[in-house]
Amino acid sequence: MASGCHFFSIPIPRIRPNRRCLRASQSPPPPASALPSPVPFLPKTLSEIRNSRVIACLRAKGGMLAMEAARATLKGGISVLEVMLSTPDASMVIQGLLKENPFSIIGAGAVLNVDDAREAMNAGAKFLMSPGTVMEILHEVEGSGVLYIPGVMTPTEVLRAFEAGAKLVKVYPATILGGGKYISALKRPFPHIPIVASQGISIDSIKQYIDAGTTAVILSDAIFDKNAMKQRDFDTIRRLAGSAISKVAQAGTIAQQQASTHKH
Repeated sequence: MASGCHFFSIPIPRIRPNRRCLRASQSPPPPASALPSPVPFLPKTLSEIRNSRVIACLRAKGGMLAMEAARATLKGGISVLEVMLSTPDASMVIQGLLKENPFSIIGAGAVLNVDDAREAMNAGAKFLMSPGTVMEILHEVEGSGVLYIPGVMTPTEVLRAFEAGAKLVKVYPATILGGGKYISALKRPFPHIPIVASQGISIDSIKQYIDAGTTAVILSDAIFDKNAMKQRDFDTIRRLAGSAISKVAQAGTIAQQQASTHKH
């Protein structure tokens, strides 16, 4: 041999194969549909929305403005943020925010079709929201761990979305439909269906929606005030975010006190 290495032949005893093990090893693998699907985001996303009770909805005229406004909101205490896909460079904004805030729940809004859904999911969005119910998106996210929150308006739409697999539905446009009173009416036949309310909700009206049974409220202009956005007044945006969180905490405390009083 060219090298100084020596190889030794070691006798290997013959082992009779266990036929039972052999048959098991030769059995075909289970179909992909039978394997458990990884769901990395869904439980945390639902839990965080329930805990936060506020989703800040951001739309901006530019990507950099969106980033600065989002940062101010997160500093104000918001943990769940929706970036509207109508915002320029929305996917890059979602990616950037998740990189800076890996423990926050960042999602996409105004998701209108499967292409929008795939774009947002590729950016890392942990939830998708639509003004209506798009069944194709509901099927697209199945097994992905991404939460789809379809928009609904009537009792029929609420029930259909839930029966199709939606874990959470968005009542839109909430204030035009009747605000907290309408939500309360919907919750009577559907106490088991989690609902978030969207459109025109102010910080001062948070309590009425929580009292009506909403899982969370979606705040847009109430946090991202139009004048503050125009003037790039991010201190005001941070303050409004903090006010929204405080209102939720107060509403929760009052609700707990009332529940305790009724028990006694």
